[in-house]
Amino acid sequence: MDRNRFSAIAHQHHAFSNPINEAKLMKMIQLLSLKPQDKVIDIGAGKCELLIRLVEEFKITGTAIELYEGAIEEAKRKATSRIPEGSIEYIVGDAKVAVQKQEGYDLGICIGSTHALGGLDTTLQAMKRLVNKNGYILIGEGYWKQRPCSEYLQALGGAAESDLKSHAENVIVAEELGMIPLWSYVANEDDWDDYEWLYSSSVENYCHENPDDPDCDAMLARIRSWRRTYLRWGRDTLGFGLYLFRNS
Repeated sequence: MDRNRFSAIAHQHHAFSNPINEAKLMKMIQLLSLKPQDKVIDIGAGKCELLIRLVEEFKITGTAIELYEGAIEEAKRKATSRIPEGSIEYIVGDAKVAVQKQEGYDLGICIGSTHALGGLDTTLQAMKRLVNKNGYILIGEGYWKQRPCSEYLQALGGAAESDLKSHAENVIVAEELGMIPLWSYVANEDDWDDYEWLYSSSVENYCHENPDDPDCDAMLARIRSWRRTYLRWGRDTLGFGLYLFRNS
C-alpha cells in the first residue's frame, strides 16, 4: 500500500491537515497585520491551502517548501483558479537543503512539519535566520499532555518520549532564542475528535464505496489500528499547539 495515497485519502476533507480548528488558525493570522508583497515562507506546506489564502486576503508573495511532489501538484491546481500566477514559488525537496538559499521573510510558517528540519529546536533556529527582525514566526507543534506510556509509544511506531516537549517547554525553547511569544492556541478535545474521526471516516467511507480497490484491506487494518490507539491513549496524551512569535 502506498502510504502517501493512504494519507491523501485520509486527509482529503481537512483543509490544513492538523487538529487546530480553522477559526483559531485564521484568528491568529489576523494578528499578523500582513501587507501586500510581504514575503512568507511555509516549510512543509503540503497542498499550500494556508499560503493560497494569505495571497487571496493579503496579496503576499509566498514560498512553499514541500517534500512530496504530489502535494505541490495539487496545490498548483488549486492556485490556478484562485490567485495570480507567480504569487507562490514552489520548491519540491528536502527542507534542510532548500532553506539554505532562503532569507528575508516577513513571516515564517511551519505547522506540523518541524521534523523536516530536525525538530522544534532546529526549526526555530532556522526561522530566526530566515525571518527579518520584528517579523513573525508561526509554528504548529505537538506536545505531551501527560507522560506517554510505553504501549502508546510502541503503537506510534517506536516513538520516544524525548520526541516531544510539554506545551510550556515549546514556548520556552523560542524564548531562549530571543523570540517573543505573542499568542498560542491548543487543540481541545472537540478539535481532536473532529480531526481524528474525519481521518478515520474518510478511509472507512472510501473503502465502503470502492470495495474492489486492492489496497482496501490494508487501509482498513491501518486506520482501525490508528483509531484504537487514539481512543485508548492518544486523546489523553498527545496535544497540538499553534505558537506565534515575533523575531527579535
